[in-house]
Amino acid sequence: MKKIQKLTQEINELTVRIEQEYPELYRYLDENPITIPVDDEAKPTIKLFTDYLESLKSILEKYMESHKK
Repeated sequence: MKKIQKLTQEINELTVRIEQEYPELYRYLDENPITIPVDDEAKPTIKLFTDYLESLKSILEKYMESHKK
């Protein structure tokens, strides 16, 4: 469970960074096709959280690359 807590913290920190530094990108995060399921039957897994974190990193990286100043 500690691994999921650490991943959750990393996801939160990255999301806050995107919100603060790239607000124009932040509004599109809800449209991210890779999300953490919230239904009652879905069980959080390390892979699920890892995949979501990696998708956020990828989105930010691509955005930064395409919007270099």
